[in-house]
Amino acid sequence: MGGPVDAAKGQAFLWSLLVCTVVLSPTLAIKVYTANEIHGTVGSKIKLSCSFWSNEWISDDISITWHFQPERGKDSISIFHYAKGQHYIDNVGSFKERIEWIGDPRWKDGSIIIHDLEYTDNGTYTCDVKNPPDIVGRTSQVTLYVFENVPTRYGEVLGGIIGGVLAVVLVVLLIAYLIRYCWLRRQATLQRRLSAMEKGKLRLGKDSSKRRHQTPVLYAMLDHSRLTKSDKKSRGGFGDSRKDKK
Repeated sequence: MGGPVDAAKGQAFLWSLLVCTVVLSPTLAIKVYTANEIHGTVGSKIKLSCSFWSNEWISDDISITWHFQPERGKDSISIFHYAKGQHYIDNVGSFKERIEWIGDPRWKDGSIIIHDLEYTDNGTYTCDVKNPPDIVGRTSQVTLYVFENVPTRYGEVLGGIIGGVLAVVLVVLLIAYLIRYCWLRRQATLQRRLSAMEKGKLRLGKDSSKRRHQTPVLYAMLDHSRLTKSDKKSRGGFGDSRKDKK
């Protein structure tokens, strides 16, 4: 009785496991990356960078599509499409002859360039990549702002100020280190000279003490020799006087 029921339960478990594996498998989730926002000036060109990551090999069926939604528009239009090794550019709308394909799917790059920017190019650009079987994943959007002159952003100014302050601090620390190094080196040199002078004084002191000890001995020897000579002379004179008396 329990055999068919257990078999049905086992098949149901296998089917559920297979479904979970297919649904939750990371190989079916492609990831697309773009900048959040970019700035350009009228008449210049700008690069819309788009990179992607797929755990699958890049297939021949890979497709890359760029969509554009104007700044105050509700609908988006397709302005670029790549498929089967061929790229297709909008040659009818406002981007006619202004889009250049510079990407390479083999390097996971789907970037394009827009030439001769206009104020009407303000808006949101969406990069969408499909690499079968990686077909599930979110698109990535970048907002383009076109100005007469590109404004300086607060973050760039703050970063420049912080960088300048850090550079000044590093220079001051370097100067302080060099001054301390020179001072310590000079102190070490003076210490060596003082020690050498002290050693020289000790040697001079020893030599002078030796000379002081030797001087009395020399004087004593001289006195003894003088006394000896005077005794001889006195004895000689006394003998001569005795001869004269005889």
